[in-house]
Amino acid sequence: MRVRSLSLTDFRSYARAEVEFAAGLTAVVGPNGQGKTNLLEAIGFAAGLGSLRGASEAALIRDGAESAVVRCLAEASDGREVRIEAELARSRPNRVRVNNQPVARRRDLVGVLTATVFSPEDLDLVKGEPARRRRWIDGALTAVRPPLGALRSEVDRILRQRNTLLRQAGGRASDDVAITLDVWDSRLAAAGDELRACRQKLLDALEPRIRSHYAQIARDRSDTDTSYVSSWGEGSLAAALAEARPDDLRRATSTVGPHRDDVLLRIGGLPARSHASQGEQRSLALALRLAVDAEVRERRDVQPVLLLDDVFSELDADRAAALLDALPRSQRILTTATGLPAGVRSDQLIRLAGGAAQTVVVTETPS
Repeated sequence: MRVRSLSLTDFRSYARAEVEFAAGLTAVVGPNGQGKTNLLEAIGFAAGLGSLRGASEAALIRDGAESAVVRCLAEASDGREVRIEAELARSRPNRVRVNNQPVARRRDLVGVLTATVFSPEDLDLVKGEPARRRRWIDGALTAVRPPLGALRSEVDRILRQRNTLLRQAGGRASDDVAITLDVWDSRLAAAGDELRACRQKLLDALEPRIRSHYAQIARDRSDTDTSYVSSWGEGSLAAALAEARPDDLRRATSTVGPHRDDVLLRIGGLPARSHASQGEQRSLALALRLAVDAEVRERRDVQPVLLLDDVFSELDADRAAALLDALPRSQRILTTATGLPAGVRSDQLIRLAGGAAQTVVVTETPS
């Protein structure tokens, strides 16, 4: 799978941009503030990943514009052309089409164009709050098995309904509240137990890959290991919800469930979040991304496009070279303000210059 071309209108900093990409390694080079990350973000959006920086969809529309359009021409592994067009609007529903056919939801793009993203924010996978690691494992689930995105959405929907009821109850468990809570608890227990099982199964599959990639990137023989930490222990979620109900009513929120779980990451037997150096944490974060990418390639028999946003800026020369060695030889599009590591040649060089509203794209073949 590869991205052949990208066309943008009023997306982020771009009034207009037309870019074609090589099948191998493309380096997007330019000073900060010239829109390098915005190009990758547009590809990620076409792949159903949303904003790479967690921004709202409205924030993707250029200041002063009423709408933005992303057009992406991709090529599937069997050579088929895939045309993705997304229009984001401030005052009307967004419109997404694949091969000129409407798509109901942006998440349905997952699996049409498959991409793996590496970014500086990935450090938060290791050192950040549990919510960051939950998003990572849920994103991995959807990448490996796209239909599981519906399960995560169902859990979110049930939690919103249950929490609304808890707030409306005002701490009192009337008969009506208790009956309705029983309904939502039954649904949350079924979906939550299934989501936990899926997360745990995938984490078990990823662990040896994480260990192998970390050793390759960090040049470190220290063992890494992962474990899934459930907010309701080893029992059923139904029993945990029943026990937590008085506290949930008092606090007006759901205190147990898959939305409270975590993935514990260790290096050398110690928690990486608190005991690893920044270089070790960065290497582990990259290993997490590479492990998911490898699992997707094997389980779905696809070749994801690799999007690497400024990943060399916090890596020393050895780790940068090790990362490039670890990358699969599919299409790779990376951004850098300073150029590639010594000895690395790209198949295509794109230089960005100009300004926020108008950007000149110059494509060169390295000499």
